[in-house]
This record gives sequence, structure tokens and C-alpha cells, in this order.
Amino acid sequence: MPLEVFLVQCLNAVQYGLLLFLLASGLTLIFGIMGVINLAHGSFYMLGAYMAFVLAPHFGQNFLVMLLAGVLIAAAFGFVLEWAFFSYLYQREHLQQVLMTWALILVFEELRSLSVGNDVHGVKVPDWLAGSVPLGTLMTYPVYRLFASAACIAVAIGLYVVVNRTRLGMMIRAGASNRDMARGLGVDIRRLYRIVFAGGVALAALAGMIAAPLSSVYPNMGSGVLIICFVVVVIGGIGSITGALLASLLVGFVDTFGKVLPVFSQYAGVGVYLLMAVILILRPEGLLARRGT
Repeated sequence: MPLEVFLVQCLNAVQYGLLLFLLASGLTLIFGIMGVINLAHGSFYMLGAYMAFVLAPHFGQNFLVMLLAGVLIAAAFGFVLEWAFFSYLYQREHLQQVLMTWALILVFEELRSLSVGNDVHGVKVPDWLAGSVPLGTLMTYPVYRLFASAACIAVAIGLYVVVNRTRLGMMIRAGASNRDMARGLGVDIRRLYRIVFAGGVALAALAGMIAAPLSSVYPNMGSGVLIICFVVVVIGGIGSITGALLASLLVGFVDTFGKVLPVFSQYAGVGVYLLMAVILILRPEGLLARRGT
């Protein structure tokens, strides 16, 4: 493989892995702290992609402002959804959680169909991110993909600071380790759950908004990322932000190079799941588990 091609695939793997991290970080927090198996998490990714499609014409070249507006809308939606629906799931069995959140997927898909239809849409890359940079003498790489990676890295750094350097992060880590003890120490668990859920929805929607110009916006797009998102959470360790980042990058490299290397291309579809199987054999709790948060 030529060096330029290898470099391009490395950049693609990192960009894909970082987008997965935005999705998986919210899911691992919700699963690790609230104990809810949320199959509707992929729908929040779809929500973000369709928000990008709807908001883009109104914001024009103000792409960063559009991202901020979408994140705020998604966070507010998550806050209300937790209060109206998910707050009733905490004491339910996992089977009931699975069935009820699966029902939410159907509701979101129907609302999407009624509001924007079933057509496939595209989101235009803003002009100031539409160029490319040279890689060697023969290849170029899109500026928007570099922007997507940089935005995900910035969010990852911000998330690390919040979780590890703030009072809110201390409460999140305490809730992930022992929610009953945290409640006994005066932490308002209900409010903490609401904030964590709103943050998880916002992260998933942000991933969808960033991914929208890279690919089409289409019905049921959340289901495709949901399974791989759960794979990342399992590999990284439930409740671990650092584990989710490490697992996302591993999955990104395995998936990307599994598709481009001729010797592995016919097995590309199972490469990620083989990675998960190997890691679970060696470390059944995941790479870092909760102590890695």
C-alpha cells in the first residue's frame, strides 16, 4: 500500500472512530450511571442529522452556530424526554427497557416520516470547509473531514475536563460507581440523571450533525450505528469515557483497514465483532470498565 493511501486511510479511521466516540460516550454514561438499556440512542443520531438538514438553509455559512443551536435543541429535548419517559424506566427490568425504548424508535421514525418525508437528503458542506489539502504529490484530503476530526477531539477534551475536573463530573463518577452512596451523600440523583441524559442526547445529535455532510441523511439511519455503538461500549467498558474513546479508535481502524486491505476485505463485516470477542475473552469487563472514567 502506498504511503499516501495508508495516510488517507489512517485519517479516515481516526475520523470514523472519533464520530463513534461522540455516540458511544453518551450511551456509556446513560447505561453506566442510569442503568437503562437505551435502544433509542441511535435515533438521537438521526435527529441530529435531520436537524442539520433542516437548519442548514437558515444558517448558511454559519456552520458552527448551527452546530451550537442543534446541540442546545437536542439537550433540551433530552431533558424533557428523560422527565416525561425515561424517569419511569429506572426500576423496570431490562426486558421492559428494551421493549419500551424499541417502541420509541418506531415513534421517532414515524414522526420523522410525517415531518420530512422518506426521501434521501444531502447536507451541503459550507464553502469555507469545502476545499482539500494535498497529501504528497498525488492525493488530497477533504478539509471538512479534518474539521470533523478536530471538532470531535475538542469535544472529547471538553468531556474529559467536565468528567474529571469539575464538581458535576465528580457527581457523575460517584453515581457511576455507587449511586446509593452518592444519594446518601446528598447528590440529587434525579437531577443528575436528567443532566446526564440530556448530555448523552446532545452528543449523539452532534455526531449526527457533523456526519450529515459526509453522507446522506436517510430514514432509519440510526439503526445502522446503534449496534456498532453498543460494540464500542462493551469493548471500552460500561461507564468509561476513556474506554469509549480507546474502543472507538480501535473499531475505526479495524473497520477501515478491514475494508481496504485485500486479504481481509471479504471478512470486513465480521472484523469488529471478532475484535469484541477477543477483548471479552481477555477482559470480560471491557478495556477499562468504570474505573477508567
